[in-house]
Amino acid sequence: MRGTFANSRLKNQLAGGKEGGFTRLPDGTITSIFDASLFYHKQNVPLIIFTGKDYGMGSSRDWAAKGTALLGVKAVVAQSFERIHRSNLIGMGVLPLEFSKGDSWSSLKITGSELFSLEGLEKGLTPGQEVFLLIEDKGKVRKISLRLRIDTPIEADYYNHGGIMPYVLRQKLAKRV
Repeated sequence: MRGTFANSRLKNQLAGGKEGGFTRLPDGTITSIFDASLFYHKQNVPLIIFTGKDYGMGSSRDWAAKGTALLGVKAVVAQSFERIHRSNLIGMGVLPLEFSKGDSWSSLKITGSELFSLEGLEKGLTPGQEVFLLIEDKGKVRKISLRLRIDTPIEADYYNHGGIMPYVLRQKLAKRV
C-alpha cells in the first residue's frame, strides 16, 4: 500500500506539483498519499482520484488497482483509461468514471478543497450510463456529467459484488447450497 502512487514521476497538482507520492490534507499539510489515506479512513471518508489521460498507463497492472482499492479509493475520474487498468479497477471494486469531452480536473478548477459526491447510481448501474459528479465549494454546487466506464454487464456484476473475488466466491457458495 505504501508503494501505491509512490512513483517519483508522479506530480500531484493538489500538492503544488510536488514529485512522488504526496498529497495535501484539508489544512494544507503536504503528506504521503499513504498517510493521507489513513487520515481519511479514520474519518470514514471515501476517496476519489481525479486524473488526466490514459490513467493506469505503465502501471504494474493488478497491483496498481489493488493498492488503489486498499488505500480506500472508491472512484477514479479520468479523461481516459488504459484498457487493462480500467478492467482491473472494476475487478477490485473501484468505480471508473470518465470526464465528458473537454472536461478535466483542470478545466473544472478542482483544487481539492471541495466536497464531492456522485449521483445517478442509486438505482444500480448499467454499462456506459451517465453519472453526475456534484462539486460543492463555498456553498455552491456544480453538477458535472460523467460517463461510467463499466462497459459490459459482467463488469457491472463484478462491481456490484465489490470486485471479481467476491463475485467468484458468491458464485461458488451459491452452487454449494
